[in-house]
Amino acid sequence: MTHPKPTITVDVDVTNPGQFFACCGLLEIADRLWPGAEGWFEDSAFCIDAEGTLSELWCAIVDAELDALDPGDETASPMRLGAPIDLTLDWWKDEHAGGRMLKVWAGSMRGVRIAQSMKAAIANVAKQVSPFDYSAVVYDPDNTKKKVEPFYYDARRGWNAQPIDIGFSPDSLKMISAAYPAVEFMCLVGLQRFRPRQTKQRRVFEYRTWRTPLSPSLAAAVASGVMPLAADVSYRFENAFRTDQKKHKAFLPATPLGASQ
Repeated sequence: MTHPKPTITVDVDVTNPGQFFACCGLLEIADRLWPGAEGWFEDSAFCIDAEGTLSELWCAIVDAELDALDPGDETASPMRLGAPIDLTLDWWKDEHAGGRMLKVWAGSMRGVRIAQSMKAAIANVAKQVSPFDYSAVVYDPDNTKKKVEPFYYDARRGWNAQPIDIGFSPDSLKMISAAYPAVEFMCLVGLQRFRPRQTKQRRVFEYRTWRTPLSPSLAAAVASGVMPLAADVSYRFENAFRTDQKKHKAFLPATPLGASQ
């Protein structure tokens, strides 16, 4: 099959579940900006065929307002990503299709503030050759002296946050380190439509890549394993506890399981 020439290409590590779902978020937004957009994985890249460019996509995200739909709930309020994207983000409220099991933040972590801070940092991401590899200490856009920790969707953060690996929990000591804002925010967007399949093991999930250009609706079915395609590859990862209190979680690196026949 001959693929169209992509107008958007980003480097991706598909064993990083945060990056995988961030790619899904890019496809979601591309299709909202330019209806008919299709995306696919090719070697170590994610490709999108759309009427716009990656630079235009980042600009649309930066320009869109992100507001809490329940201002009284700073921790878990649904959010609205405004024009020109117009997308409601509320998947962590979903108890029926598994969305709630993918929520990583809890306790004093303010979901809306984290999302707004990661989105604001995309203004710097847009200048990068490899946006998913851009890391920085992120600050609250409403208080530029206040540092903000990420959700922990990027598996590079999740792996380093495990108390069992380093002997203590960085979160419990309120340590601040660099985040990957494009991965953190775009993963939040991607999970609205794209969900991994929950396995029989608690907090363990599987997702699939695809090599055929697909619309967001079809790609979401493939990603969850509902509609497997030949040559797509499955990956398994854990949404693991990262603190001793067993409240806060983090996506860990995924293990490849093999390709469909």
